[in-house]
Amino acid sequence: MAEKPVRWGIMGTGGIAGAFAEDLGLTDSGVISAVGSRNRESADRFADRFGVGVRHGSYADLANDPDVDVVYVATPHPMHHANALLALDAGKAVLVEKAFTMNAGEARELVAVARERGLFLMEAMWTRFLPHVRRIRELLGDLGDLVTVLADHGQWFAEDPAFRLFAPELGGGALLDLGVYPVSFASMVLGAPNRVLSLSDPAFTGVDAQTSMLLGHASGAQAVLSCTLRAVGPTTATIVGTEARLEIEGAFYAPTSFTLIPRRGERTRFEYTDEGSGLRHEADEVALRLRAGETESPHMPLDETVSIMETMDEVLAQSAG
Repeated sequence: MAEKPVRWGIMGTGGIAGAFAEDLGLTDSGVISAVGSRNRESADRFADRFGVGVRHGSYADLANDPDVDVVYVATPHPMHHANALLALDAGKAVLVEKAFTMNAGEARELVAVARERGLFLMEAMWTRFLPHVRRIRELLGDLGDLVTVLADHGQWFAEDPAFRLFAPELGGGALLDLGVYPVSFASMVLGAPNRVLSLSDPAFTGVDAQTSMLLGHASGAQAVLSCTLRAVGPTTATIVGTEARLEIEGAFYAPTSFTLIPRRGERTRFEYTDEGSGLRHEADEVALRLRAGETESPHMPLDETVSIMETMDEVLAQSAG
């Protein structure tokens, strides 16, 4: 007998929530059981768009819905901590959009609560679960000693003080929204850094508009990372080892292809196509772990999520200094 699909509650009705809802329709692992927003009108619009029968006019009502198995927190960064706590307090499994929280302290608290209550919790770093990234992890051992990770995420946004990426009160800035992808990618490959150097320049609202990072590791490996709100960058990534390198095409964090280039010999290209935007894979991962009775994913472990927030805390602290 086929297992019943996981019942999702969508908390928030913005662009990423819509993309997740669309991709969830491409998988048989889960269904949207309910949607919740700060006001009923927004919840109704989202529910009508995606054919969701149950809509709530508050986040608390969604968190306490008995027909929801897991809550997807898709609200702005500053609300992640409080919204995830609402769901955990209601005994729900939780998937929290990245950046996971505003800082490492908030992240540690969420992890502690989830572990104390034996509840599933995961950062929605969907890149980790894409087919090309899964294959890249398998190939890391073929690269020899890892030397360098290069990754960029640059996008252009019109300067609008009300737009969330420029609004300090909405957790704006390049690092938390765009830079989290390169930082997380470097963490996946090299682990936590023991040295962090950064350089940032502010946008007109005071949030970081462009940030460059140099992360050092005990092994001698380094990560050179950048993010900006001011221009569309190559959004590529490269992993360099003593025996070979992997060159990942843009956008490296979304479904794409890559090439293995050995120090000697012929290069090998790995091509991947994917249906949808790629978010369905993280939904499948959550369903897989819940059915196995697990409380976190080995591919996006909670301790690593905290470590990533610690790295970004240090980057922002250096920027403020």
